Amino acid sequence: MIRYFFIFTFFGLFSCAHKERHSEHPEFKKHFDKYAVSGSFVLFDPQENVYYHYNKDQFNKAYTPASTFKICNSLIGLETGVIKDADFVISWDSVVRPRAEWNQDQTLRQAIENSTVWYYQELARRVGQKQMDYWIKKADYGNHSTKGGIDKFWLEGELRISPKQQLDFLIKLHDNKLPFSQKNMDIVKDIMIVRDTLNTVIHAKTGWGQNGKEDIGWFVGYVEKGENVYYFANCLQTTDFNNEKFGPARKEIVYDILDELIILKR
Repeated sequence: MIRYFFIFTFFGLFSCAHKERHSEHPEFKKHFDKYAVSGSFVLFDPQENVYYHYNKDQFNKAYTPASTFKICNSLIGLETGVIKDADFVISWDSVVRPRAEWNQDQTLRQAIENSTVWYYQELARRVGQKQMDYWIKKADYGNHSTKGGIDKFWLEGELRISPKQQLDFLIKLHDNKLPFSQKNMDIVKDIMIVRDTLNTVIHAKTGWGQNGKEDIGWFVGYVEKGENVYYFANCLQTTDFNNEKFGPARKEIVYDILDELIILKR
């Protein structure tokens, strides 16, 4: 009897130690107020199996992914052979656009760094509707919808993704559990690097789109710090289209919170 009690107690303690936990942090509101935006933030620490939330009510609420879809779009382009590698060039169509860095030929690496919309629209057209539908479903990305046009379903169409789904996708990418080749996942993880300092690497992507009358801003990714990894999704909303702080806030709120959690010190 004592032996069985010990076994059940041991596994009970083991299970409790690894049970998923959610920790809410209303004090993070100050970081959103600083930029006059509303929204939510979530960070997942798999080492402790805990989610740190601000505004947990939005954890499962779905929004347009906007340019955060470029992570998945890159993987699909590579897997289908439309894009060969990070240095694959798509020629500029000579249409002058508001951002100067877009008005030139682009490699895949440049296109994700510059968030070049036309590059990824052309990539999607080359992939085609049939293959795009197949791979989005196979990768279990968001709500799987490509309604709204092959070159704009993630911008103006019906594709939606929640902060939780963003994290789930990033975890699978980091752990090499997406249905893409190792080579292609390695390429995308590499081109996603936005900061690489001693012992700390951040892989991430911004996004900016619209849901009805709201602007939606994203910054999603993960931090590799030594042997540890932390996943984050920052989702902002505003109806003040003249708020010049909105763009920078997508990243800065994340960096401020990571500093506060002593995960990232700038």
